[in-house]
Amino acid sequence: MCAMLGRTPDSAGIAMSESATTQTIQQLIDENRVVLFMKGTRHFPQCGFSATVAQILDDLLPEYHTVNVLKDPEIREGIKDFSNWPTIPQLYVDGNFVGGCDIVREMYVAGELHALMGVKNEAKVPTITLTEAAQKAISEATAEEEGSLRLTVSPRFEYELSVDEERDADLVIDAGGIQVLVDRMSAKRADGVCIDFSEAGGGFRIDNPNEPPKVRELRPAELKKLLDGEDAPTLVDVRPAEERALAAIAGALPLDDAAETLAALDRDKPIAFYCHHGMRSRAAAERFLADGFRKVYNLGGGIEAWSRDVDPDVPRY
Repeated sequence: MCAMLGRTPDSAGIAMSESATTQTIQQLIDENRVVLFMKGTRHFPQCGFSATVAQILDDLLPEYHTVNVLKDPEIREGIKDFSNWPTIPQLYVDGNFVGGCDIVREMYVAGELHALMGVKNEAKVPTITLTEAAQKAISEATAEEEGSLRLTVSPRFEYELSVDEERDADLVIDAGGIQVLVDRMSAKRADGVCIDFSEAGGGFRIDNPNEPPKVRELRPAELKKLLDGEDAPTLVDVRPAEERALAAIAGALPLDDAAETLAALDRDKPIAFYCHHGMRSRAAAERFLADGFRKVYNLGGGIEAWSRDVDPDVPRY
């Protein structure tokens, strides 16, 4: 009897908690036509799959609602049960579950997502230039293969050239007699691309005017000089709160509390990122480059190197 009495309040509490989470999720879906449950925010997604879906929605809609599941563990687990879908992100439109990253991407490429959102599917055919050397190399490489040259440009401006069959939703470009296939997700990033070929230079070279600047890796002394200058970068600490409590560089903004502040910055303003050893901050810096920032720095070696080379009063851990 005592054991049963001891379990009853816990069971009731769990049921109430689950019910409250379900109600919260349902309310979010009811009150917003388009809701994306994601890791991070629209302006700072914290996983590649969430970033992909956010970029697709950005291309279709001026506004949509996002829910950062990393800030609410109950929502993070609850949405999986609610939709009976095991992964994040998850997209809801007009109260209905659409799917995760792969489904959303496939629907976008096929034009189905445009119809669902009530948006005209007016993809611009990109301009692509092949030099004579590239045309010759491609003609020789594809002489005995069926299909056309396919150019894929990822959100991080990673390139893939392959021989492939044309698909229904492809955009087809005539580049000097060579047919080039581009999917709709790559189209905007591929506009203006020039493809060259040089055996001495190691093969194909792609010049893309849309490609953002690269993250610049800084040594601690270089970052210190920038921070002391007139056009000092906004310094961002990407580590979680428990690590920031151990050691921090004065004046740094914690990333998990500053997403909206950073999103409002002029894209020409410099930003510098750091973490413990420089890997996590590098990934964050790359995401901000993809969001349009042009002067993005990463502290090589992280706060560990800063403590060693610049400020020994900052604890090492």
